[in-house]
This record gives sequence, structure tokens and C-alpha cells, in this order.
Amino acid sequence: MTSTDSKKVLQPIHLDFVSKLLPEYVAHHNATTAFLPPIYTVPWDPASRNRPAVAGGSEPLKVGNVKDIQLPHCAARVFTPEGVAPSDGWPVFIFFHGGGWCLGNINTENSFCTRMCKHANCVVVTVDYRLGPEEPYPAAVEDAWDALQWVYNQGKAEIGINPKRIAVGGSSSGGNLAAVLTLKASQTTPSIPLVFQLLVVPVTDNTAGVDGVPYPSWLENINTAALDHGRMIWFRDNYVPNVADRTKWDNSPILAPEEWFKLAPKAWIGVAERDILRDEGIAYGEKLKAAGVDVEIQVYKGAPHPIMAQDGSWKLEDG
Repeated sequence: MTSTDSKKVLQPIHLDFVSKLLPEYVAHHNATTAFLPPIYTVPWDPASRNRPAVAGGSEPLKVGNVKDIQLPHCAARVFTPEGVAPSDGWPVFIFFHGGGWCLGNINTENSFCTRMCKHANCVVVTVDYRLGPEEPYPAAVEDAWDALQWVYNQGKAEIGINPKRIAVGGSSSGGNLAAVLTLKASQTTPSIPLVFQLLVVPVTDNTAGVDGVPYPSWLENINTAALDHGRMIWFRDNYVPNVADRTKWDNSPILAPEEWFKLAPKAWIGVAERDILRDEGIAYGEKLKAAGVDVEIQVYKGAPHPIMAQDGSWKLEDG
């Protein structure tokens, strides 16, 4: 008998999805996540933020320097590459972790941050934004904006970056915040120029539902692994409890005024085939394309939602 034989399976993969998901993911899920209760079925415990939102992330890489800074309402962590900075300063990537605006912390997805720092040779700033349910919308949006303003206005002097080479990105809820930032940055006076946005399995429409209109993946993947309907609604209810707020563009960036998209930066959007959020991510990319923005959309075949958070456990397949 193995150590897992005596454990009770609390999150089995739905039978409809066992053959649709990547075999490596299924094996990982069955060895780890299957024995944990779905977060929306147990009383909320803030201590759950002290562990990874999902198991299976890779280890961070060594970079030149790591330091934490304090923003008005939260902390941020700065990863600087090895070597000498370019004469005009490092390019910088501002990153927002996933976790449904409720989970995660300053350590979340640091493996990705260090890979970006090392392989893209840029400074990476990851933001420990405030989380629901204790700090619901708009706290996370405010913290994201504070981070961008700090990098733009103080980053050259404080961390040696080039304020003309700022990119933003994020995973899941963090992708939502990054998308919001690109729109907000273009509409402020004076505007803050951004050069790129990288959105991984982003939430772009907090009004989406299981009727599958206009996003079929909400119905098609209602019982998928990792981020099913119940978990997504739990995150949404805790982040933005006021239903009327969900139609605001800084909750649902896909609902922003059409003309704003014309000023958005070049984008790369990655979505997972077996993710409930797949089609709203694709729709956001298509809306950017329609506005004349250079966009690449990548669909990962057979993958569920946590393609970044579990980057150390299974390999992706291009769609």
C-alpha cells in the first residue's frame, strides 16, 4: 500500500475530462490536488495563502539581485539580472501573480519572475497586491496602479530601469490586472507608455457565466480540473461582491470603450484548451487585433488553467 492509498480523494477529475486533459497533468493531479478539499467547500482560512495556490511550481533561478520594496499599500519584489545595466537602463517587466485575487503572496510564481529576469535580461517587479475577501475590489487595481506609477516615476533612480521600456503581465487574476493597467495607462494624463503585455490564462470578463454566452468554454469546461465553475465563482464573489461592479472596465477589461484598445501595447496571450477562461482570453486578443494591435494568441492543447503555477510538473503542448 502506498502513502496515498489511505487518503480520501476529495477532488477527483470529472470522468468527462480524464481523457481530454494532458496525461502528465492527470498524473500530477491524482498524486497531489486530488486529496485536497476544493477551497469553496471549506471555511475560509487566510493562512491558506502561506502555501502555493496549487502544487507543482518549479524552483526560482539565480539572478543578479533580489530586493523587496514597499509601495503605499503593499510590498513588491525586484529581480535584477546579473551583469552591467544598459547605458539607458534595464527594460522592466511588472508582474502580477495569479490566485483569483484571493490567494498567493510575494513568493507566488517567483520561478517565472526569475526566468523572465534571466532569459529576457530585464528587471522584473512582482507585486504583492492586496487580496479579497478582506480587501476586495478595487484594492488590487489600486495596488497595480501604484506599482506602475512607482516604476515609471521612481524606477530609473531606485532600480536602474528605463521608463520608456515598461512591459506588464500576469497570470489568471494577475492577467486581469495587467490588462486593466494597459488600458488605464493610455487614458491617464499624461499617459504612461507601455511596450508590451503578456497575459497568461487571463480573466477578462467578470460577467461571464455558465450559459456559455458569449464564451462557450464556460459551459464546455464547466467541470474541468483546477478551475471549475464553482471555484471561479467563489473567487469572483470574494473579490468583487458587488454584482454591479462586475461590469466596470477595471473588473472586466474586455468591456472597456472600443477606442481605448487602439492605444494598447503589443500583446501575447496564452490560454489553456481545458480552461473555463479560454474563450474570454481569446476574445480579448481578437478585440485587440480588431483595434489594430499586434497580438499573438497561443492555445495550449489539453491543458487546464494552472499552466504557469504548475510549470515544474507537466509540459505544455501547442494547439
